[in-house]
Amino acid sequence: MALLEVKNLVKAFGGLKAVNNVSFNVEEGEIFGLIGPNGSGKTTIFNCINNYFPVTAGDIVFKGKTITGLKTYKICHLGIGRTFQVVKPLSRLTVLGNITASAFCRVNSIREAQDEAYRVLEFCGLLDEKDKLAKSLPLAGRKRLEIARALATKPDLLLLDETAAGLNPTELDNAIELIKKIRDKRITILIVEHIMKVIMTISDRVHVLNFGQTIAEGSPKKVAKNAAVIEAYLGEGYAQG
Repeated sequence: MALLEVKNLVKAFGGLKAVNNVSFNVEEGEIFGLIGPNGSGKTTIFNCINNYFPVTAGDIVFKGKTITGLKTYKICHLGIGRTFQVVKPLSRLTVLGNITASAFCRVNSIREAQDEAYRVLEFCGLLDEKDKLAKSLPLAGRKRLEIARALATKPDLLLLDETAAGLNPTELDNAIELIKKIRDKRITILIVEHIMKVIMTISDRVHVLNFGQTIAEGSPKKVAKNAAVIEAYLGEGYAQG
């Protein structure tokens, strides 16, 4: 049984179907990439999975249980954590304070929350930044803090939404290593990313969207050679060539 099953998912905004009958399964322990041109519905799917947006039609199943329509905090308690494309930490809190706040998803005391926060800080390489205000971090630091906040909720499935966007080459390599470390902790990852170096380096399988619909799924190598994928990203002339 798959850890996550997305079944015939539809999300409409008025007459526009941003996601139109999309289905895929994410197996436990894998890194599953979700890619496609801008506006293809990737982040909308994330928002449907954790009920940030209500689903128009279809079902989302996690650990064999239908979670469609559950409150967002209940979905988090079940074991789905996520990051956001636009990082918005609690800017007036320290890095430690941000992660501690997230840890309260799983614990009931400040001591337990801070103990968990310190474990996550060390794991994410943020220990030296713990006393800095979150708003003072550069982009790479805020992106890493976003991941740390999600990890503090102790997810079994982590949704990563463009965590590598805007990073320089060194920061990008560091982000890839962190994602691999997370997978090594037996946390399953569903990742949306535009940077192909990230997707092709770390993904076990890739699902490709265009205009809200599935156009391909398979290994990174297989998907990279798919004519429909090449056309969606580069245009019809490249697909024919």
